[in-house]
Amino acid sequence: MLVTVSETNHIHESDVLRAMFEARKHVFIDLLKWPLPVVAERYEIDQFDDRHAVYLIITDEQGHHMGSARLLDSTRPGILNTLFADLCDFDMPIGPDVYEITRFCLSRGLRARDRRFVRDRLVTAIAHYALANGITTYTGVAEWGWMQQILSFGWQCRPLGFPKDREGATLGALRIDIAADTINRLVAAGISDGTEMPIRQAA
Repeated sequence: MLVTVSETNHIHESDVLRAMFEARKHVFIDLLKWPLPVVAERYEIDQFDDRHAVYLIITDEQGHHMGSARLLDSTRPGILNTLFADLCDFDMPIGPDVYEITRFCLSRGLRARDRRFVRDRLVTAIAHYALANGITTYTGVAEWGWMQQILSFGWQCRPLGFPKDREGATLGALRIDIAADTINRLVAAGISDGTEMPIRQAA
């Protein structure tokens, strides 16, 4: 099940959001050791988790978090344009039809096969969301290993500059252009089966 959370329904989906923030803490702080703030000793929440953020969250039938991603409007402060702008050797895409993908998170308890399934479904959901909401371009910052995966998904994706070493990690910025053939490209690469996940969105 895919849950989309935005300013219009974040109160109704508070349980789903809490589960996502807790999963982010397990992944980005406990596992990856990123120096990020912790709220109530359980949740990873930063300054960009405000009412303008959009969340795409995949849950199981019981509503447990399996994977999620946060989308940030590029015309507002985000990770790329405020913290890692130096990663861009080429023009950074900015505009109302450009969103940044951040906090791509897969729950730690997933088995390898399930991780691949959730990853692919989340990538597909990100593409479908863009097509349904007039988003033509995504941007992002990724560590080199993850960036290589993103570049191999089949969609139109290219680096915005040469990777750079930052605090012991090699990071790069990238852009993903979303077009009418994006889903077909994901299908050809074995990422998508061409269908959308069932969506639950509170009234």
